Amino acid sequence: MRTVCVLVRHEMRLLASLALWATRRTHGTAGGQAFGYARGQGAVLSGFAFVCVVETFTMSVLLRGRPLLHRVVLFLDVYTVVFVVALYAAHMVRPHVLDRTCLRVRRAAHVDLRIPLERIGTVRRELRTVHERREGELDLPVGSQTSITLELTEPVAHLTFFGHSRPVRVVRFHADDADRVVRALT
Repeated sequence: MRTVCVLVRHEMRLLASLALWATRRTHGTAGGQAFGYARGQGAVLSGFAFVCVVETFTMSVLLRGRPLLHRVVLFLDVYTVVFVVALYAAHMVRPHVLDRTCLRVRRAAHVDLRIPLERIGTVRRELRTVHERREGELDLPVGSQTSITLELTEPVAHLTFFGHSRPVRVVRFHADDADRVVRALT
């Protein structure tokens, strides 16, 4: 039951992001500097959406003799297109945010990590395209790359998608303008 609640909450965040995107607003950026990270996601997610639309039309032709099955598949296909567009919207309306007390590192509606500024030991621009899972490290690549590495003086608690807490001391993430993020943090 807990898993279902987590998935429904995630879907609601995606749909809320779609509404924010349609009204040209952002989430949680009041009083801070916003740093985007979704510039490279548009083409990939547009390609996914296009493939989903093609599949919708194809399945409509293949299932035209089975009306009930056609309606079910049509609903699922349309919802998939909405999901992909909402995923892109979540990348756009939930940027990284730097305020006076913390840095919020985010990735769509999946990750929202608050790092107190006093815990940031070093910050550097570092382009990485290979990310191996290691204990105490959190990698948030966009387009299979990260551009900023933060080393923390003491760990912060990262809540995983399903709500498990894990301490992290190194955080790697991507920003469209990584140099500006590094300058703002130093």
